[in-house]
Amino acid sequence: MLEKIASSADLKGLGADQLKDLCAEIRRELIRTVSANGGHLASNLGIVELTVALHRVYNTPEDKIIFDVGHQSYVHKLITGRYNQFSTLREYGGISGFPKRSESEYDCYETGHASTAISAALGMARARDYRGEKHQVIAVVGDGALTGGMCYEALNDAGNSHTQITVILNDNEMSIAPNVGALSSYLTNLRISAGWQSAKKKVRHLSQIPMIGKPLYGIIHKIKKFMKYVLVRDKDLGFFEALGFQYFGPIDGHDVGSLEKTFRQAQLYNVPCVIHVLTRKGYGYEQAEKRPEAFHGTPPFYVENGNRMEEPNCPSSGHRMADTLSKMAETDHRIVAITAAMPLGTGLDHFAEKHPDRMIDVGIAEEHAASLAAGLAVGGMRPYFAVYASFFQRCYDQMIHDICMQKLPVVFLLDRSGIGGEDGQTHHGVFDFAETLPVPGMTVLAPCDADELCEMIEWTAKQDGPVTIRYAKNGSRLKGSFRNGVRFTPGQWPRILDGEDAVLLATGSMVRIAASVHEMLQEEDIHVCVYNCSTVKPLDGDVLCREMGKRPVFTLEEHMMTGGFGEYVTEWCRKTGITAPTACIGIGDIFLQHGSHDLLMKDAGLDADQIAERIRNIIRRTVD
Repeated sequence: MLEKIASSADLKGLGADQLKDLCAEIRRELIRTVSANGGHLASNLGIVELTVALHRVYNTPEDKIIFDVGHQSYVHKLITGRYNQFSTLREYGGISGFPKRSESEYDCYETGHASTAISAALGMARARDYRGEKHQVIAVVGDGALTGGMCYEALNDAGNSHTQITVILNDNEMSIAPNVGALSSYLTNLRISAGWQSAKKKVRHLSQIPMIGKPLYGIIHKIKKFMKYVLVRDKDLGFFEALGFQYFGPIDGHDVGSLEKTFRQAQLYNVPCVIHVLTRKGYGYEQAEKRPEAFHGTPPFYVENGNRMEEPNCPSSGHRMADTLSKMAETDHRIVAITAAMPLGTGLDHFAEKHPDRMIDVGIAEEHAASLAAGLAVGGMRPYFAVYASFFQRCYDQMIHDICMQKLPVVFLLDRSGIGGEDGQTHHGVFDFAETLPVPGMTVLAPCDADELCEMIEWTAKQDGPVTIRYAKNGSRLKGSFRNGVRFTPGQWPRILDGEDAVLLATGSMVRIAASVHEMLQEEDIHVCVYNCSTVKPLDGDVLCREMGKRPVFTLEEHMMTGGFGEYVTEWCRKTGITAPTACIGIGDIFLQHGSHDLLMKDAGLDADQIAERIRNIIRRTVD
């Protein structure tokens, strides 16, 4: 049936049985594709009926649907003309795992980080009003995203504006990690409200009296809705109503008929509306229902048992970090770990197992996490905030004002630094040098492998100011004996490979690439020296003064060139009055798309073969 759905208009004539079959087929296609390509499965399985109902009731693409975060838009893509391309999901040159305006007119807004959809939807609704247009604007927001403060700023503004906008609260009781905070408790109370449950029981009892019968079922159903409104509104529904929203729900998110009726009813109101929908993550696939967190973002897996096709051959850098931090916390009771709803992704689940009382999950609230860390540090604790490098961008102001200006001993652990791979441009961690290097007092570190990362973390317990450590997901050791047993020493760049023809100043993940370049060029009798520039700020002035100007020097980084390591080295050399690097090698002025890490490295010009060719040509020109 899916192959006949060329646009959302093709959904509108389907009967109830056809819709049921379609939803089952969508789930099969989701499982088939994600098991082969990897991706976000549990959230998409849970939103099938909701997405189908949205496209049946609303007149898309004229009506606008914005998916918060966006990783749950696979169903939306399948029923808006992209079924034939769906097998390329998240592959290089294929369709994105997130909404993409260049992909389809149905993707009206690009999302990738949580808690932004209501703000964007309100802006689009106001634009509609200014232009005198009549279409609907709908934001689909998960309950996990509502732990982010930006949602409340938008809800407050939307309720005050009286602009017609619909917020679908997809309440699955499970974001990436179990939800935390007062809002989660509020939604739980709403689901199990004594008043609402009592109303349901009374209506159910009435409907079973023989003399009433089926002809009056519709009336009873309306009475049930009215009783719900009267009995529960003041005590349980005050939150959204106090903000100026008309509230509908909770609604069964796996009942297309109920969803459609509620959506049509909401369209009659010319005020902001919240529709509270209850869904289950992983719905329809037993493995994902049992372990929704494992199937949030999953690598390829076997459908029959849910097991990964390829198990990692070593722990992730995040788990190596957490194990080191756990050991330190046994003797240093000041250590506290912080996550923004990502204990599994960052590896801090290992820390939580050993020190649950010193593990703080703040929800999707990176800004709050940073200022919370500042308060902990002022109070005498040693906070470590583990966060993906791309999500760190959200707490830039707090990092500067609340932490660095006060010279507080907070450690930012930036996981997934560099090119992120299949999740695409919203998840590449390639801006953190530019964010942290200009900030006075910030120490910036980039380990070449997980062993050095652990040594850096041990060192941070003795420092008295803010530190940022950026590292890739890969937790393997550098091959060979390149480090020669030399432990991390702040401010010093160890030379790991010798050569007299050129110098490679490599930082972080690029040390591996530099070692490969060394081997390639050595076969051609070109010998390059490689330094592991693990301390990016402060720079190793001794190495720079010793090496600059004597032979070609190249900086290597998996980061944007503007504001990055190479530019920082170049500016230091200019101020010091010594020769600048021959060339800075990094990512140019582009947003990289999605695909395998290796292919994206080639797109960025950071493949070992490309770098070797560039160095080879420069050395030959120098000799000539």
